[in-house]
Order: sequence, then structure tokens, then C-alpha cells
Amino acid sequence: MSKIKMRVPLVEMDGDEMTRIIWRMIKVTLLEPYIELKTDYYDLGLEKRDHTDDQITIDAAMATKKHGVAVKCATITPNAQRVEEYNLKQMWKSPNGTIRAILDGTVFRAPIIIDSIKPFVRTWKKPITIARHAYGDVYKDVEYRVEGPGKAELVFKTEAGAEHRETIFDFKGKGVILGMHNIDSSIESFARSCFNYALDTNQDLWFATKDTISKKYDHTFKDIFNDIYEQEYQEKFAEKNIEYFYTLIDDAVARVVRSEGGMIWACKNYDGDVMSDLVATAFGSLAMMTSVLMSPEGFYEFEAAHGTVTRHYYRHLKGEETSTNPMATLFAWTGALKKRGELDGLADLVGFGDKLEAASVKTIEDGIMTKDLAMLSSLPEKKVVNTEDFLLEIKKRLDKML
Repeated sequence: MSKIKMRVPLVEMDGDEMTRIIWRMIKVTLLEPYIELKTDYYDLGLEKRDHTDDQITIDAAMATKKHGVAVKCATITPNAQRVEEYNLKQMWKSPNGTIRAILDGTVFRAPIIIDSIKPFVRTWKKPITIARHAYGDVYKDVEYRVEGPGKAELVFKTEAGAEHRETIFDFKGKGVILGMHNIDSSIESFARSCFNYALDTNQDLWFATKDTISKKYDHTFKDIFNDIYEQEYQEKFAEKNIEYFYTLIDDAVARVVRSEGGMIWACKNYDGDVMSDLVATAFGSLAMMTSVLMSPEGFYEFEAAHGTVTRHYYRHLKGEETSTNPMATLFAWTGALKKRGELDGLADLVGFGDKLEAASVKTIEDGIMTKDLAMLSSLPEKKVVNTEDFLLEIKKRLDKML
């Protein structure tokens, strides 16, 4: 068959460690033989970010604004140990946080459902989609390490020169301070993205914060969501017979565990980071969680929800065989290709993405899977394969579908 041609490039953001290895495997085995792959490539590996003083991360985000669709490999967010390991200039911020701050929007994360892998929460029967705000909070924070006694204040100066002060804490000894912010326009975009996604997918929308404790910061989120819902979406939700529901974050956790699933759960940035991992793992595996950033301006960034699989990478460096699950990374590629095809009117590119996803799921349902899934699958006969062989098995089934 002739290769599928692309009109507009994808922004391709390469990453770190084991996912970087898998990234290349997927391209060579499952994409390049079928597509004349056109990408605007950015290496977001930690060494390159350090070499460019993280400018390459900003460049990749701006390229996404230019081209509209990006696909991103998992990257390292360095801690103190990583700074030493990689001899970094500084402890660079999360590249995901930087990209999300530039693009704004909402991250929607949903599990890849496999019939033979049952959720750990026995009541769950339908996917749970986490809608994560993609701006601000701890990912754009300012921090200060207090080394001795002193007074910490929150100070705001208006453009007119007025000054407002709030005492944070009178320190008697060592401590630490963290300052966070958010902006109404981003919260409004977050709310509308969630309401629109609920309407598009015909699912109930839940939203949760801790407004009883955070009476201004979290309460602002609650009020903006409520105002936009009542003014713009209440009638539309009623027509679709779906519900918007607000509750406290701790109550939401309890309700979600008791539910059968099938809803969109909207969370602030940090809450969404944590809860998406919890939901993914409870459905079976973090490596089976899709993630897409949807910007109100119409930009999309697809990525795996998990990290760089450091433990497997160290084994790979020793020449040992690994059975690393590539599904979330693979679905990042298929999601981006399908969106690119949809925007550019390329039905064959959309169809290819659908078939590649179907071939991937069928491979697992046929009993061929990576080690993590074999431990979860209820199939009576399973064959555990390494990552490369798993991708080759997907290719066999893909070839039959094309």
C-alpha cells in the first residue's frame, strides 16, 4: 500500500529514558512504514533542556500554537537527585507545567479499557475521565526556604499604588513558604472546556475543590464554574439529560469509589495530577491512561499520562530485556494523528489511527501482552513478551486490518 501523506506537521516532543526508547520503536515499527510522517521535532530530553536553559520547551509550546497539534513523550522533572545525576545547571521546572501554562486549556485523561482487565474497584463498569486544569497552582509556584525567625507576608500592589498585606506566618525558626496563583480567564476556559466536553461525550460532569478551607482561592473556582453553568450551560445539560455536580474533593473521592464510573471528574491542577494516577492504576495500569491537553484556542497536545519508567531504563542500559507497556505512548501518537487528520480533512489518517488502536487492543485480548498486564488480565492463557515483540504483534494485526 502507498504511504498516507500528511499536509501539516505534528509537533513532536521527544523525551527521556525508557519512554524515549519506546518512542523510537513505535515510530520505526508502527508509523513510518505506513505514513509519510511529517513532524516539527523538538528534543525535550533533560540534557537538551539543560543545554538550552529550557528554551527548547518554550519553543515546542510555541510551535504547538503554530501547527495546532503536538505529541509528547514522557519527560523527567528533575529533583535534587536528578540535578546531581545529570549535572544540571539548576532544578528545571516541569516541562509539562511550562507547556500547559503557555497553551492553557484542560487536560483530559481517560483509561484504555480492556475487557479482560477488570478494575480494582469492583463497582466501576465505565471509564472515568479526569479533567485537569492545566494552569497555575504548584506548577507555577514561587518557593522560599526560611532559614530562621522572621515574618512572612502576602503583599499585593495595585497599578494605582495601593498596597494590601496579609500575614502568612511569624516564623520562630526554620520553615518553608509557597506562593501560588491562578487567573479568572484560565479558570473560565477550564470550566467551558469541561462543560463542552461533557456535552460532546454525553457524560455527567463532577467538579470538586476544598472551598470550605480555601475560602478565596478554591472558592473562586467553585463560583466561576457555577456562574458559567447557570448562565451558559444549564439548559444544554437539561436537554442532554446530563448533570453538573459540585462537591468537596474528599467527598468526591468517596463518591467516585462507590460509583459505577462513566463521568468526567474535573479537578484543579494538583488534584488532577494525583487523581488521574489513582484512577489509571485502579483501572489496571498507569501505562493504560490517555492524556490530551485541549486549549480554548484550538490547540491539542497528546501524551502518555505516566513517567519515563526509570527502573526499566536502568535495566535496559545493562543490556537486560524489559517488558515495558507502550500502550499510553502509542495512544498519544494515534490521538495526535487522528486529530491532525480530522483538522486537515484526511480521512485515511483518522482511519489509520483507529485501526492501530484496535490492533493494539486486539493483541492484548488475544493473550499477548507485557508483564504488567499479564499480572492483571483474567485470560486463562497469556503470553508475556518484551516491548519490541509486543509492538511486532500489533503490527501483524494492523497489517491484516489495512
